[in-house]
Amino acid sequence: MRPRRRGYGLGRLAAAAVFGAVAAFWTWTTPADPALWPTAPGEAGVEVQMLDNGFHTDLAVPRAALEARTGPLAEAVRSLPPGDWILIGWGDARFYVDQSPIGDRLPDGARAFFRSGNASVIMLDPTQRDLRDLVAADRRRGLRLSAAGFAAMADHIEASLDLGDGHARIAASRDGDDARFFASHEHFWIGRLCNHWSAGVLHAAGLPVRPFRAITSSEIIATVERAQLDSRATRD
Repeated sequence: MRPRRRGYGLGRLAAAAVFGAVAAFWTWTTPADPALWPTAPGEAGVEVQMLDNGFHTDLAVPRAALEARTGPLAEAVRSLPPGDWILIGWGDARFYVDQSPIGDRLPDGARAFFRSGNASVIMLDPTQRDLRDLVAADRRRGLRLSAAGFAAMADHIEASLDLGDGHARIAASRDGDDARFFASHEHFWIGRLCNHWSAGVLHAAGLPVRPFRAITSSEIIATVERAQLDSRATRD
């Protein structure tokens, strides 16, 4: 009987170790960068918005702030149709662009999720509409970035572009739609989804993020909420 008890105990110990490792990874948070976040007292900063459509997140950025920069991302923004806000998102080069009924795209969705090495694109979508008319208040969170944080975030987005010739390259567009989809050198799959990319954008701006939980859009919104609360507590 003793060997059985010993084996049972070892099994419980192993199970506890696995559970602890999973919990640690699930709750692991990359720290904030105090040089970038939050904004210093009195600093104007740059106001951005994170938008959640229920499963995907887009970042809304003032066009003027992007066009004030130099480099391929600013050039790409200047080439877009009119719109004071630029919606920025990332996804699979086929599934993300296609807007046909979701029921007709399930096989392609499975391909995007479970096949590694899928090509990806960055969406730049100019809008002249008020963001309050685009997304309900409970699916939209504003965030004021420091000038340094905004610059680091924009650099991170620019680094995702495929700049083979030094310029952003349009990979796709849609009829009757002002959005343009620029080729990215990154790969889309279940281990690297659109919300993982959004988490990386926020972390580049200096915010703390939970990378392993960033599979859902609600986690991205929660990331912004936590950062806002932490910044208020710091100021208080």
